[in-house]
Amino acid sequence: MDTTSQRRYLLINPNTNPMTTQRLQEVLQPQVPPGVQLVVQTAQFGAPYIACEASHAVAAHACLDVWTTHRGTPEQPLDGVLIGCFGDPGLFALREVSGCPVTGLAEASFIQAAALGPFAIVTGGERWKPMLQRLAKGLGYGEQLRHIETVAPTGAALQADPEMAIQCLSQACQNAAQHGVASIILGGAGLAGYARLLQAHCDLPLIDSAQAGWEVLLQQQAPAAPTSHDGFYVQWQCIPDAFGDISTRS
Repeated sequence: MDTTSQRRYLLINPNTNPMTTQRLQEVLQPQVPPGVQLVVQTAQFGAPYIACEASHAVAAHACLDVWTTHRGTPEQPLDGVLIGCFGDPGLFALREVSGCPVTGLAEASFIQAAALGPFAIVTGGERWKPMLQRLAKGLGYGEQLRHIETVAPTGAALQADPEMAIQCLSQACQNAAQHGVASIILGGAGLAGYARLLQAHCDLPLIDSAQAGWEVLLQQQAPAAPTSHDGFYVQWQCIPDAFGDISTRS
Protein backbone atom coordinates (compact mmCIF):
# COMPACT_ATOMS: atom_id res chain seq x y z
CA MET A 1 0.00 0.00 0.00
CA ASP A 2 1.15 3.53 -0.81
CA THR A 3 1.72 4.98 2.67
CA THR A 4 1.52 8.55 1.32
CA SER A 5 -2.20 8.02 0.70
CA GLN A 6 -2.89 6.80 4.22
CA ARG A 7 -4.46 8.91 6.90
CA ARG A 8 -1.93 9.22 9.73
CA TYR A 9 -2.81 9.58 13.40
CA LEU A 10 -0.40 10.03 16.29
CA LEU A 11 -1.11 8.40 19.65
CA ILE A 12 1.05 9.83 22.43
CA ASN A 13 1.46 8.03 25.73
CA PRO A 14 2.48 10.86 28.11
CA ASN A 15 3.57 8.27 30.70
CA THR A 16 7.11 6.99 30.26
CA ASN A 17 6.01 3.42 31.02
CA PRO A 18 6.28 1.39 27.76
CA MET A 19 3.85 -1.21 29.15
CA THR A 20 1.12 1.43 29.06
CA THR A 21 1.98 2.19 25.45
CA GLN A 22 1.77 -1.50 24.64
CA ARG A 23 -1.60 -1.73 26.36
CA LEU A 24 -3.00 1.14 24.34
CA GLN A 25 -1.68 -0.31 21.11
CA GLU A 26 -3.07 -3.78 21.83
CA VAL A 27 -6.54 -2.36 22.50
CA LEU A 28 -6.67 0.19 19.68
CA GLN A 29 -4.72 -1.38 16.81
CA PRO A 30 -7.49 -3.92 15.98
CA GLN A 31 -9.86 -0.95 15.58
CA VAL A 32 -7.71 0.85 13.01
CA PRO A 33 -9.59 0.80 9.70
CA PRO A 34 -7.96 0.14 6.32
CA GLY A 35 -6.17 3.15 4.89
CA VAL A 36 -5.34 4.49 8.35
CA GLN A 37 -1.95 4.40 10.08
CA LEU A 38 -1.70 4.72 13.86
CA VAL A 39 1.72 5.93 14.99
CA VAL A 40 2.21 5.14 18.69
CA GLN A 41 4.88 6.93 20.72
CA THR A 42 5.93 7.05 24.38
CA ALA A 43 6.99 10.21 26.23
CA GLN A 44 10.76 10.55 26.45
CA PHE A 45 10.74 12.13 29.91
CA GLY A 46 8.45 12.56 32.88
CA ALA A 47 6.74 10.11 35.22
CA PRO A 48 6.16 6.39 34.59
CA TYR A 49 2.60 7.03 35.71
CA ILE A 50 0.97 10.47 35.85
CA ALA A 51 -0.63 10.72 39.27
CA CYS A 52 -0.37 14.33 40.47
CA GLU A 53 -0.36 17.94 39.34
CA ALA A 54 3.41 18.11 38.87
CA SER A 55 3.67 14.95 36.77
CA HIS A 56 0.68 16.15 34.74
CA ALA A 57 2.41 19.48 34.03
CA VAL A 58 5.59 17.76 32.88
CA ALA A 59 3.54 15.36 30.74
CA ALA A 60 2.11 18.30 28.78
CA HIS A 61 5.67 19.31 27.85
CA ALA A 62 6.47 15.69 26.97
CA CYS A 63 3.46 15.54 24.63
CA LEU A 64 4.64 18.63 22.78
CA ASP A 65 8.10 17.09 22.56
CA VAL A 66 6.72 13.94 20.90
CA TRP A 67 4.64 16.00 18.51
CA THR A 68 7.63 18.07 17.35
CA THR A 69 9.36 14.86 16.27
CA HIS A 70 6.41 13.05 14.71
CA ARG A 71 4.26 15.88 13.38
CA GLY A 72 4.77 14.86 9.76
CA THR A 73 5.54 17.03 6.74
CA PRO A 74 3.51 19.46 4.61
CA GLU A 75 3.22 16.65 2.05
CA GLN A 76 2.13 14.09 4.65
CA PRO A 77 0.74 15.89 7.70
CA LEU A 78 -0.94 14.26 10.63
CA ASP A 79 -4.69 13.79 10.42
CA GLY A 80 -5.12 13.80 14.20
CA VAL A 81 -3.46 13.44 17.61
CA LEU A 82 -4.73 11.36 20.53
CA ILE A 83 -3.34 12.02 24.01
CA GLY A 84 -3.22 8.63 25.71
CA CYS A 85 -3.81 9.82 29.26
CA PHE A 86 -7.08 10.37 31.11
CA GLY A 87 -5.97 13.83 32.21
CA ASP A 88 -5.38 15.09 28.65
CA PRO A 89 -2.07 16.88 29.38
CA GLY A 90 -1.19 19.41 26.70
CA LEU A 91 -4.63 19.21 25.06
CA PHE A 92 -5.08 22.91 24.36
CA ALA A 93 -1.43 23.50 23.48
CA LEU A 94 -1.40 20.66 20.95
CA ARG A 95 -4.71 21.81 19.53
CA GLU A 96 -3.22 25.29 19.06
CA VAL A 97 0.00 24.27 17.32
CA SER A 98 -0.82 21.10 15.39
CA GLY A 99 -3.31 22.31 12.80
CA CYS A 100 -5.22 19.00 13.05
CA PRO A 101 -7.88 17.47 15.33
CA VAL A 102 -6.62 16.70 18.84
CA THR A 103 -8.43 15.00 21.70
CA GLY A 104 -7.56 13.11 24.85
CA LEU A 105 -8.98 10.11 26.65
CA ALA A 106 -10.90 12.27 29.14
CA GLU A 107 -12.44 14.74 26.71
CA ALA A 108 -13.49 11.96 24.33
CA SER A 109 -15.01 9.95 27.18
CA PHE A 110 -16.94 12.99 28.38
CA ILE A 111 -18.35 13.47 24.88
CA GLN A 112 -19.58 9.89 24.66
CA ALA A 113 -20.86 9.72 28.24
CA ALA A 114 -22.66 13.07 28.09
CA ALA A 115 -24.64 11.85 25.10
CA LEU A 116 -26.25 9.31 27.46
CA GLY A 117 -26.88 11.70 30.35
CA PRO A 118 -25.17 12.34 33.71
CA PHE A 119 -22.09 10.19 34.20
CA ALA A 120 -19.55 8.97 36.74
CA ILE A 121 -15.86 8.17 36.50
CA VAL A 122 -13.97 5.23 37.97
CA THR A 123 -10.20 5.66 37.95
CA GLY A 124 -7.06 4.87 39.91
CA GLY A 125 -5.25 7.34 42.15
CA GLU A 126 -6.95 9.63 44.68
CA ARG A 127 -5.18 12.81 43.51
CA TRP A 128 -6.96 12.55 40.17
CA LYS A 129 -10.33 13.55 41.62
CA PRO A 130 -9.86 17.35 41.84
CA MET A 131 -7.84 17.34 38.62
CA LEU A 132 -10.65 15.61 36.72
CA GLN A 133 -13.31 17.83 38.27
CA ARG A 134 -11.41 20.88 37.04
CA LEU A 135 -10.92 19.39 33.59
CA ALA A 136 -14.58 18.43 33.23
CA LYS A 137 -15.65 21.93 34.26
CA GLY A 138 -13.17 23.51 31.85
CA LEU A 139 -14.45 21.39 28.97
CA GLY A 140 -18.08 22.17 29.76
CA TYR A 141 -19.06 18.86 31.39
CA GLY A 142 -18.95 19.89 35.04
CA GLU A 143 -22.71 19.65 35.55
CA GLN A 144 -23.00 16.20 33.97
CA LEU A 145 -20.12 14.71 35.94
CA ARG A 146 -21.96 13.56 39.07
CA HIS A 147 -19.38 11.37 40.80
CA ILE A 148 -15.74 10.28 40.70
CA GLU A 149 -14.91 6.95 42.32
CA THR A 150 -11.16 6.64 42.87
CA VAL A 151 -9.62 3.34 43.86
CA ALA A 152 -6.51 3.07 45.99
CA PRO A 153 -4.27 1.34 43.41
CA THR A 154 -2.94 3.56 40.66
CA GLY A 155 -3.68 2.81 37.03
CA ALA A 156 -0.20 1.33 36.72
CA ALA A 157 -0.83 -1.04 39.65
CA LEU A 158 -4.19 -2.09 38.20
CA GLN A 159 -2.57 -2.74 34.86
CA ALA A 160 0.09 -4.92 36.47
CA ASP A 161 -2.41 -7.13 38.35
CA PRO A 162 -5.46 -7.91 36.16
CA GLU A 163 -7.12 -10.21 38.70
CA MET A 164 -6.93 -7.60 41.44
CA ALA A 165 -8.06 -4.96 38.96
CA ILE A 166 -11.23 -6.87 38.04
CA GLN A 167 -12.25 -7.23 41.69
CA CYS A 168 -11.35 -3.67 42.63
CA LEU A 169 -12.92 -2.02 39.59
CA SER A 170 -16.06 -4.15 39.75
CA GLN A 171 -16.80 -2.90 43.27
CA ALA A 172 -15.95 0.66 42.27
CA CYS A 173 -18.38 0.53 39.34
CA GLN A 174 -21.13 -0.76 41.62
CA ASN A 175 -20.45 2.14 44.00
CA ALA A 176 -20.46 4.68 41.18
CA ALA A 177 -23.75 3.35 39.82
CA GLN A 178 -25.51 4.50 43.02
CA HIS A 179 -25.14 8.18 42.14
CA GLY A 180 -27.95 8.63 39.63
CA VAL A 181 -25.83 8.33 36.50
CA ALA A 182 -26.56 6.93 33.06
CA SER A 183 -23.06 5.62 32.34
CA ILE A 184 -19.65 5.09 33.94
CA ILE A 185 -16.30 5.95 32.40
CA LEU A 186 -13.37 3.65 33.15
CA GLY A 187 -10.69 6.30 32.94
CA GLY A 188 -7.02 5.66 32.33
CA ALA A 189 -4.65 4.33 29.72
CA GLY A 190 -3.78 1.46 32.05
CA LEU A 191 -7.46 0.50 32.20
CA ALA A 192 -7.82 0.19 28.43
CA GLY A 193 -9.80 -2.95 27.63
CA TYR A 194 -11.30 -3.40 31.09
CA ALA A 195 -14.75 -2.01 30.24
CA ARG A 196 -15.44 -5.06 28.09
CA LEU A 197 -14.36 -7.39 30.88
CA LEU A 198 -16.39 -5.61 33.54
CA GLN A 199 -19.60 -4.94 31.63
CA ALA A 200 -21.18 -8.19 32.84
CA HIS A 201 -20.73 -6.97 36.44
CA CYS A 202 -22.49 -3.63 35.91
CA ASP A 203 -26.00 -2.76 34.73
CA LEU A 204 -24.95 0.63 33.36
CA PRO A 205 -22.99 1.18 30.12
CA LEU A 206 -19.24 1.25 30.73
CA ILE A 207 -17.15 3.53 28.55
CA ASP A 208 -13.54 2.56 27.82
CA SER A 209 -11.61 5.84 27.73
CA ALA A 210 -9.04 4.57 25.22
CA GLN A 211 -11.67 3.32 22.80
CA ALA A 212 -13.63 6.53 23.24
CA GLY A 213 -10.53 8.55 22.41
CA TRP A 214 -9.94 6.71 19.16
CA GLU A 215 -13.59 6.73 18.10
CA VAL A 216 -14.04 10.45 18.77
CA LEU A 217 -10.78 11.37 17.03
CA LEU A 218 -11.75 9.50 13.87
CA GLN A 219 -15.05 11.41 13.77
CA GLN A 220 -13.43 14.83 14.08
CA GLN A 221 -12.84 16.92 10.99
CA ALA A 222 -9.76 18.95 10.16
CA PRO A 223 -10.13 22.74 10.39
CA ALA A 224 -12.09 24.16 7.45
CA ALA A 225 -9.33 26.65 6.72
CA PRO A 226 -6.04 25.21 7.99
CA THR A 227 -3.16 27.58 8.57
CA SER A 228 -0.39 27.67 6.01
CA HIS A 229 1.98 26.16 8.56
CA ASP A 230 1.81 24.91 12.09
CA GLY A 231 4.06 25.93 14.90
CA PHE A 232 4.57 28.08 17.97
CA TYR A 233 3.86 31.76 18.43
CA VAL A 234 7.06 32.57 20.30
CA GLN A 235 10.75 31.76 20.22
CA TRP A 236 12.08 29.26 22.75
CA GLN A 237 15.20 29.24 24.89
CA CYS A 238 17.12 26.41 26.53
CA ILE A 239 14.83 23.60 25.33
CA PRO A 240 15.37 20.81 22.77
CA ASP A 241 16.33 21.90 19.25
CA ALA A 242 13.21 20.30 17.78
CA PHE A 243 11.10 23.12 19.23
CA GLY A 244 13.25 25.75 17.56
CA ASP A 245 12.97 24.01 14.20
CA ILE A 246 9.28 24.86 13.98
CA SER A 247 8.60 28.28 12.53
CA THR A 248 6.83 30.76 14.75
CA ARG A 249 3.57 32.29 13.62
CA SER A 250 3.43 35.98 12.93
